[in-house]
Amino acid sequence: MTKRVRAIFISDVHLGTRACQADRLLDFLRAYESDHLFLVGDIVDFWAMKRRGVYWSAAQNTLVQKILKRARHHTNVVFIPGNHDEVARDHVGTSFGNIQVQREYLHTAADGRRYLLLHGDEFDGVTKYHRWLAILGDHAYSLVVRLNILLSWARRSLGIPGYWSLSGYAKSKVKKAVNFIFDFEQSVVRHAKERGVDGVICGHIHAATIREIDGLAYVNCGDWVDSCTAIVEHEDGRLELVRAGLRRDAAHEDARAPVAPRPPAVRPEAETPPVVAEEPA
Repeated sequence: MTKRVRAIFISDVHLGTRACQADRLLDFLRAYESDHLFLVGDIVDFWAMKRRGVYWSAAQNTLVQKILKRARHHTNVVFIPGNHDEVARDHVGTSFGNIQVQREYLHTAADGRRYLLLHGDEFDGVTKYHRWLAILGDHAYSLVVRLNILLSWARRSLGIPGYWSLSGYAKSKVKKAVNFIFDFEQSVVRHAKERGVDGVICGHIHAATIREIDGLAYVNCGDWVDSCTAIVEHEDGRLELVRAGLRRDAAHEDARAPVAPRPPAVRPEAETPPVVAEEPA
């Protein structure tokens, strides 16, 4: 049965690659309808397609058609490009197929809390200042994801239930990866505080979570190559992290985004931020 929610937030789908789990995302979108659909970056992986060629499955094609259909049928669809689909940043402020393209976006939840939506790559020093290292890291991550696909196939063949992530396990065990995630989260939260919002919703690092950091709601959508996660906003403004493909009793991490006191809105003129698209009142 389809569940109605107010908003859906997804990121890091990486269409155009073998790692993209489009079939699981399709199942998720068939299970959830929404008034708003936010695509929070790295939806299409132009990096990988340029280097390794295009892999475009029937499921990926159906996924694109489904998103376009929702945009045609009065769902507010907003696309915030990431570093893997950064070519779309040249078209910020325009629309295609009723999908808005924005650099950042200000979303007001049903309970009145304001969330800044951004991909997050600008807060990743490796991606921003050492592109060659980011590409090398992307190659390494792609290898781990391929190994993960083989492991998943082996587990299914052996009848082992559940889903286990090799890359997730590696990230949890490697101290540098843990420190990188911590530094990224702190940088994103500092930026959101400067904007005077109640929370921030991002992607980029493939580490889904809903939690409070320094009095502000930090929300990461995760990805659809490994963890297969999304964020949904219910009609009362409550945010929920959904893990696709798990049993109903294990599929949800129900977490109300913490109510954060609004930081001061007044900033020095020299620090005035760029214009951010905002939903109509």
